[in-house]
Amino acid sequence: MITATKPPRFLIIQTAFIGDVILATALLEQLHQARPDAVLDVLVRKGNESLLANHPFLNEVLIWHKKGTKYRDLWRLLRIVRAYKYDAVLNLQRYGTMGLLTALSGADVTAGFNKNPFSRFFTYQVEHRFEPGVHEINRNAGLLTTLGLTEHLQVTALARPKLYPSAADYAAVKTYQSQPYVCMAPMSVWFTKQYPTERWVELIKALPEKLTIYLLGAPTDTAACDTIKTLTGRGEGVVNLAGKLSLLQSAALQQGAVMNYVNDSAPLHLCSAMNAPTTAIFCSTVPEFGFGPLADVSRVVQTPEPLDCKPCNLHGRKACPLGHFRCAWGIQLEELAQLEL
Repeated sequence: MITATKPPRFLIIQTAFIGDVILATALLEQLHQARPDAVLDVLVRKGNESLLANHPFLNEVLIWHKKGTKYRDLWRLLRIVRAYKYDAVLNLQRYGTMGLLTALSGADVTAGFNKNPFSRFFTYQVEHRFEPGVHEINRNAGLLTTLGLTEHLQVTALARPKLYPSAADYAAVKTYQSQPYVCMAPMSVWFTKQYPTERWVELIKALPEKLTIYLLGAPTDTAACDTIKTLTGRGEGVVNLAGKLSLLQSAALQQGAVMNYVNDSAPLHLCSAMNAPTTAIFCSTVPEFGFGPLADVSRVVQTPEPLDCKPCNLHGRKACPLGHFRCAWGIQLEELAQLEL
């Protein structure tokens, strides 16, 4: 429990993927609300630090160079963390490497989930559970109870993550916002989380032609988005922006969209952080895992067919284990294409 009268210094550890880091920003909002004087640091893996640029509550972003120098860089980080003498370290990761760093951090209070193999060495272990109605935001917020700060929170309901694109980020996408538009992020790291290419094409063809369609993604998604654009036959009405915008620029563009169509992947959480209208397409996974949309205007679209094989696992797979991928092909185009303009 944090009772110090001096400004406390907290470290939040989230070295997983882009979406996980986005959702972790809700904890920054809550900590700032509970202790506006607190010094807040975050530890992320290299490549995700750009998400946290311009964050008004954030003091420092520590970066773990995981690829290639994983364990050597861990000891570099440990020296830094111990030197900062944190009042509390909150570890959102359930894996051993960051559990070890947390246990050896020297912080007055260490807290993390009980599934972490080093959690027995933390000051507090919080239960981690997947069940309906428990969002990842709820799970992360459970760590606040270990600090005795929840009584200072004015809002006890689900907090929303938040990102802060700069004025330059908004200026970079302004040229794309002269007329109504829809953003689509058609790709995913996992095949079974990804709505099929043919269906993205059908969806674009079903939307009003007055809407410009912007395809978003990483540089590695460029070719796939080019294929979708070509197959639609809508010419300049479909613009491939994959690899051309930063994450925060994409977030800024999504914020002004009529609708954002996303898989169960990072772009969904960008929408949540910007309170941008969201249609979340869930193929092999389910929102009950706790990663559904949080925007005020949002909906989840799934196949209406009851499938014993859905969900097939938590993260998605490289291919449908049964070969039919009915969790994706069964999604109703008519439901997806419904827009209130």
